[in-house]
Amino acid sequence: MNSSAITKQFDEQGYIVVENVLDPKTILDPIITEYENVLDDLCGDLYNEQEIKSTYDNLPFDERIIKIYNETGRPHAQYFDFSLPFSDVKPDTPFWCGPAVFNAFVSDKLLDVVENLIGGEITSNPVQHVRIKPPEDRLPKNEDGNPIIGATVWHQDHGVVTSDADETSMITVWFSLTDTPVESGPLFVVPGTHKGDLLTHCMNYDGNGSEFKAGRQIPMKLFAHENGVPLPMKRGSAVFMHKRTVHSSLPNISNRMRWSFDLRYNPTGQNTGRTAFPGFVARSRNNPQSELKDPAIWKKMWLDCREEMSKINQKGSDEIKFSRWEDGHPDCEA
Repeated sequence: MNSSAITKQFDEQGYIVVENVLDPKTILDPIITEYENVLDDLCGDLYNEQEIKSTYDNLPFDERIIKIYNETGRPHAQYFDFSLPFSDVKPDTPFWCGPAVFNAFVSDKLLDVVENLIGGEITSNPVQHVRIKPPEDRLPKNEDGNPIIGATVWHQDHGVVTSDADETSMITVWFSLTDTPVESGPLFVVPGTHKGDLLTHCMNYDGNGSEFKAGRQIPMKLFAHENGVPLPMKRGSAVFMHKRTVHSSLPNISNRMRWSFDLRYNPTGQNTGRTAFPGFVARSRNNPQSELKDPAIWKKMWLDCREEMSKINQKGSDEIKFSRWEDGHPDCEA
């Protein structure tokens, strides 16, 4: 797909799926290997804390994750994430910023598409996460009777950053480490919603159904959710999405784990909307020397951030605010 076609669909629909962006052998496979070592650490810690009966070294990654999630009754996403919680961070709160993950962030083909959409001065925005979603029917249930990891609530990525980034041309890049057919729970987007305004995001809203009760979300009465389309993708493809495109993800009703990254980028110099967390220059046509090339420096940035966050936003305090939303908006009445 040529650059003009990419821009045209992005502008018209608010998203574009581009194939063959991330090479499976040089980009995706090393990430999987890296995370196998992270899982070793997690299982070792849980075993030492007597939360699991074995480290289950004999099991493949998918089965091992499912085993420990069931045995402990909760997910352990923070071990794998390349970000931090907004509050109650400890000096030893786990996170993962490994070199294979970093290489995906600065992949040339990925940045080529980003450059086509926002220009050649590109900052890796610190709103970034890994999502590990095992099959729903193999997970324990929460107090509401829903799987502890299920479908993602309706939202706009514009709504997860502070108002300082209202003028920022942030885009989302979503890709999976494995093939993502519809039954495994891919992204679900509502085309054209990027042309509208930022919609109200409500905390613990139950008007969208009991399975979506937790988390901050957009009431479905505020947009044409019936126009949503799933985005099944092959491994190596990526979705590039406007910050105001309304989206969610489907439940994983397959027999395989869905494992995805969602990254964000914005033009360098614009506010990231999460300034307490470290971004970095991923590409600069004007000043190539400013580009971050060393994954060890990236990791050090997050280690320094963790140290600072361990001193603030503790036990209900909010020296730094991460949300733009206040409770009690009329839109949030079910």
